[in-house]
Amino acid sequence: MKTKLFLITPPFTQLNTPYPATAYIKGFLNTKNIESVQADLGIDVILKLFSKKGLIDLFQSNSQQPTTDNCKRIFALQDEYIKTIDPVIQFLQGKNPTLALQICQEDFLPEASRFAQLEELDWAFGTMGTQDKAKHLATLYLEDISDFIVECVDENFGFSRYAERLGRSANSFDELYEALQQEPTYIDSILISILKTKIEVIKPSLFLISVPFPGNLYSAFRCAQWVKENHPEIKISMGGGFPNTELRSLSDARVFEFFDFITLDDGETPIEELITNIENPDYNSYKRTFLLEDGKVVYKNNSTQPDYKQSQVGTPDYSDLLLDKYISVIEIVNPMHRMWSDGRWNKLTMAHGCYWGKCTFCDISLDYIKVYEPVAAGLLCDRMEEMIAQTGQNGFHFVDEAAPPALMRALALEILKRKLAVTWWTNIRFEKSFTGDLCLLLKASGCIAVSGGLEVASDRLLKLIDKGVTVEQVAKVTRNFTEAGIMVHAYLMYGYPTQTVQETVDSLEMVRQLFEEGVLQSGFWHQFAMTAHSPVGMFPEQFGAIKETEVIGTFANNDINYTDKTGIDHDKFSFGLKKSLFNFMHGICFDYELQEWFDFKIPKTKIGPDFIFDALQEENNFNTKPNAKIVWLGGKPTIEHFTKSKKGNSWEMMALTFHDKKESFAIQTAKSEGEWLIEMLQKISVSNAKTYSFQEIKADFETSLEDFELFWYSKPVNTLREFGLLVL
Repeated sequence: MKTKLFLITPPFTQLNTPYPATAYIKGFLNTKNIESVQADLGIDVILKLFSKKGLIDLFQSNSQQPTTDNCKRIFALQDEYIKTIDPVIQFLQGKNPTLALQICQEDFLPEASRFAQLEELDWAFGTMGTQDKAKHLATLYLEDISDFIVECVDENFGFSRYAERLGRSANSFDELYEALQQEPTYIDSILISILKTKIEVIKPSLFLISVPFPGNLYSAFRCAQWVKENHPEIKISMGGGFPNTELRSLSDARVFEFFDFITLDDGETPIEELITNIENPDYNSYKRTFLLEDGKVVYKNNSTQPDYKQSQVGTPDYSDLLLDKYISVIEIVNPMHRMWSDGRWNKLTMAHGCYWGKCTFCDISLDYIKVYEPVAAGLLCDRMEEMIAQTGQNGFHFVDEAAPPALMRALALEILKRKLAVTWWTNIRFEKSFTGDLCLLLKASGCIAVSGGLEVASDRLLKLIDKGVTVEQVAKVTRNFTEAGIMVHAYLMYGYPTQTVQETVDSLEMVRQLFEEGVLQSGFWHQFAMTAHSPVGMFPEQFGAIKETEVIGTFANNDINYTDKTGIDHDKFSFGLKKSLFNFMHGICFDYELQEWFDFKIPKTKIGPDFIFDALQEENNFNTKPNAKIVWLGGKPTIEHFTKSKKGNSWEMMALTFHDKKESFAIQTAKSEGEWLIEMLQKISVSNAKTYSFQEIKADFETSLEDFELFWYSKPVNTLREFGLLVL
C-alpha cells in the first residue's frame, strides 16, 4: 500500500504566515510523487478560539474565577468581546479594512490593561496610517483576551509559543511527561478536536510533526499522544529545529511512547527512508533517525542514500495551508519585529548553511550551519515565480543564516532581468562587499530590509567571536544600506564570556552613535546563551567560562548553564540596554548620559563622542577594479543634437535626457562619445542577460575613442552614476 503523509506544525509559531518547514518537505515529496497533506494547527486553534462561538465557550468554561481587577473587567465586558471578535479577526486577515476607522475612534473595542501603553501611540505611529494604528489597537485587544486565558483558563497559553517553559532546557523528560499524564487543558481540547477531524479525513499512514521551537514541543507530544491512543496503526515521526539542536543525545525511552521515529537535520532523505521502511519492514535502513529497539533508544544512520542537493529538493508548496486566514498583527513598534508579525511572506532559502561558519557562539558544528550549499540565482527566481503563481503573494523572506553577497547580487540581477515586481528581505553579515552600488541594486530588485549581527559592538569581542567584521566596517555598510533606502536591523548581544562592564557600556555608546547618525533603524539586545554545539559550548575554558555540570541529560541538551570567570552579573544590564534602545529607535534621548539608563553605577564610556561620525567621513576608494561588473538600471534617453562654438571652433554635441522614476535629468557629451554611450548603455542594461566588466567596456571604448579614464571620471558619467550606473 502506498504511504500517505500528513505533515503538521503544532501550536504555536506565527499568526501572520506559516512556518515553512512543512511546505519545504511537501515541495520535495511532490518531486517524488508522494501524496501528502499539510496543516498549521496553530492558526487552526487560534481561529477556533478567537471567534464568536470560541469566546462564548471560553467565558462559560473558565475554570478559575478572575482574581485580578484586569481579568474581572474583561469578564464583565464579555458581551463586548463576543460582539467584536469576528469583525476584528476579519480585519486582521485583511478582509474588513473599513473597520479600521471604527477601531481608531477608540470607543469600539473593549479595553483592559494592555491599552495602558496608549500614551505612546501617537509617538509610535505619528504619521503612520489608520490601518497600522488600528492593527496595533486590535493586537492589544487580542492580548487582553490572552491575559484572561492565561489567568483563568490555561496558564501555558501564548500567541507564538505554548507551554514553552516545558520545552526550554528540558534536560530531563520528567516534567513534560508528567504534564502529558494530566487531563488535556482547554487549549489541548480545541487542538485535539481539530486534529481528530483531520486524521479521520486524511487517513495517513505516516504522521510527521515539525517542531521548530521549544514553544511547539508540548503540543507536538499532545498530538502524537492522541494519535497513538486512537490510531495506533499510524507511524509518527518528529523532525525540525528543536530536535536538530536539542535532542541529539536523546536516551529516554519514554519519548517513544509518543513517537516511532525522531529524525535529525535535513529531512528529505530521512523521510524517504522512513517511507521505504513502512512499505517494506525488512528494509531496515535509516538516515539520522532515533527509534526504539528492545526497549532501548538507538540512533541509526546506516543508509547509503546521500542527502539531496538544494537544486533537487523542489519548490516549497503552500497548498492545503489557509493562506487567506492568517492574521497580521502589530505587537510592538520595533520596525523589524513588525515585519515578522505583519503581512504574509513566502519563505525561501538562498543557500543552505552559512558561508562564513566561524562565529564562536553559533552551532557551527551542526549540518544546518556547517554544510554550505548555495542555490543558483536562475533556479531561485524560477521558484519565486512558481510560489507567486501558487500563493498570489509576491513578498519573500529569505530565511538564510547569512545570505551570501555574491548570490544576492546575482539574484537581484535575475529579478530585474525578468522584470519581477517582488518585495524581499533577509539576514546578512555586515560584509564590506555591500558597497553603496550593490545596495542600490538590491533596492532596485525589491529588497526592503536586512538584519545582521553586530553582536557586541567592541572590536576585541568581535575578534573573539570570530565575526570577521569591525564596528567601523559595520557603520559603513549600514550607511550604504540606509542611503539606498533599505532598512537595517542589528542583532546585539551582551554578556559574552569575559565581557567587562566597560565593554558593555562602550557597546551601548557605539549603538547610540549608530542610531544618532541615522545608519541603524532597528535593533534588539539578546543576552548571550551558551549552546552545546557552538565552539563556546564545546570548549568553554578557551573563552573564560566554566560549565556548571558535565552531565548529559536524557532528553534535551542545548542550553548550557555556565559561570563566567569575571563573575559579572550581566542580567542587571538588561532593562537599561533595552529601554535606551527603545528610545534611540524613536530618534530621541541621544543627549542622555549613559548613566541615566541604569540604577547602579557604571563607568564612563571610553569611546570618543564622534567615533561613528568619523568612521563615516572616510572617502571611498574610487578606483574601479577591471573585473567589476557595470550595470545600467535606467532606460533609453531621448537625444538632441546641437553645435557648440568657442573662439571660432565648433563641436558637434549631444544632449541626452533620461527619465528616472522620480525625475528627469540631462547630460551633454561630444557626439562621438554620446553615440558610443547610448550603444553601451543598451548593452549593459539590467534587462540584458549578459553582464559586462569594466575591462570589457574600456576595451570597447578604446577601439574607436581615446582616454577612457578621462571619460569615465567626467561630469556626464558622474551624473549617470548618481542615477543608476552601478559598479558591482
